[in-house]
Amino acid sequence: MATRSTAAKREEAAKREDAMEQHAVKPKLKPEPISRPQRTNEDGGLDRLIYERVRLGIMSALATNDELTFNELKALFDVSDGNLGAHARKLEEAGYIACTKSFEARRPKSRYRITHVGRKALLRYLEHIEAVIKATRRN
Repeated sequence: MATRSTAAKREEAAKREDAMEQHAVKPKLKPEPISRPQRTNEDGGLDRLIYERVRLGIMSALATNDELTFNELKALFDVSDGNLGAHARKLEEAGYIACTKSFEARRPKSRYRITHVGRKALLRYLEHIEAVIKATRRN
């Protein structure tokens, strides 16, 4: 029984790949998703930025305290550093909270406070939730 050489096998494999490439349907490039700004309550809808559990907790805690440190917030919500940092960053980017970073005994210390815009957004959110509760109780 005759066996083919390794070179012949490679050549046949290369020819098969070329043939497959010529007949293959090439995928169309998908357009990049458009990043949309977070929906705020300006249109009367629910502010999705505040709606998330940890973000609502951060906003509520800061509304009742002048300021809280990163570690204080972390202890309140029992979340990881990365999780809390990501949620705080989203709120900060929206202008809802402000962060002041400093060092204390050579350790970084982040202090958060709610902004005027953030307080207004939280009050709008709470008013919306209260309206939903009232409407539900009437029915």
